Amino acid sequence: MISTPSPTPPSPAELRRWRQYLADERAEARVYRELAQRKTGSEREILDALADAEGRHEEHWLELLGDDVGKPRRADLRTRLLAVFARRFGSVFVLALMQRAEARSPYETDVDATAAMAADERIHGEVVRSLAARGRSRLSGTFRAAVFGANDGLVSNLALVLGIGATGVSSTVVLATGVAGLLAGALSMGAGEFVSVRSQRELLAASTPDPDAHTAVPKLDVDANELALVYRARGMSSADAAAKAADVFGGLSTTTSAIRIQRAGDAGVTAPVVTGDGASGPGAAGAPDGDEHEEIGTAWQAAISSFCFFASGAIIPVLPYLFGLSGIVAVVIASVLVGLALLGTGAVVGLLSGGPPLRRALRQLAIGFGAAAVTYVLGLAFGATQS
Repeated sequence: MISTPSPTPPSPAELRRWRQYLADERAEARVYRELAQRKTGSEREILDALADAEGRHEEHWLELLGDDVGKPRRADLRTRLLAVFARRFGSVFVLALMQRAEARSPYETDVDATAAMAADERIHGEVVRSLAARGRSRLSGTFRAAVFGANDGLVSNLALVLGIGATGVSSTVVLATGVAGLLAGALSMGAGEFVSVRSQRELLAASTPDPDAHTAVPKLDVDANELALVYRARGMSSADAAAKAADVFGGLSTTTSAIRIQRAGDAGVTAPVVTGDGASGPGAAGAPDGDEHEEIGTAWQAAISSFCFFASGAIIPVLPYLFGLSGIVAVVIASVLVGLALLGTGAVVGLLSGGPPLRRALRQLAIGFGAAAVTYVLGLAFGATQS
């Protein structure tokens, strides 16, 4: 009788890798559960389901390890930090980081992970991407104004301060110029954002269907053609518009409550409806601006954010001169401080956009220092011609 050879025991390297995967899966499940505790409704259910899926992956590594599980290992530093952030903040930043973590899963190339596990991780990334997109949408208006305001303040005032300083003028003149640049830029940014956002909201409001238009439907003295024109103007085909208008006229009753004139949703764009009795759902015509155009933000929010964040960025290049420094020492310190701030804002934008934070940070630094270097060289040339 031929005996079946026993399977080859796992190597120490395999055991270490499996134990690390086990620790990481447990930590990622904790991150999702921590995030779920701060959510309600469907978002909470989705995050709990993701945690359960990580639990299934945990069972896979436990089965492979068998009696060799050993002492619990710590997850990698990145995942442990995510758990801390989720516990303390529970914000879109954590979801953006989890999106990147799922995208970097090693299971597709690891022979000990199943194909289903690798597919799970890819789908998890898309689920987290969608959850993070909701938060990004809520942040996009005010946050956009804040980030770009800070970056503009950093770059423009650093360029201004270095350019003026390179001409050889006194530190008092540089300081006055920097403060003037701060105030002028912050006021300009705030006013520009206010006008931009207010105009955008007014344009959208002008495109919103009249919430009282339904009252005219029962009084039309022609057939459904007039109503069909409304639907065609909103993007429906001629046949679909005629069918829709016929349905509306076929459902007429003695009251107008049976009449529904939909918004752009009639053309295939998802949107709530305005009913004949004047009721409207979230985002319907006549709803408050803050509900309908939430991703845009309000004009005052954008203006105040732009002003404050431009000023907060523009003050940094001026700090050395405020403390009485001058010459090359002030230039170096201002450049270092602005460089650190640019790295920070670039990394934050990278995180929220789901891109690599380091690459975005370095790109931001290169752009900012490039602009400042050009003005510094021009200042040197101008100072030389004046002397």
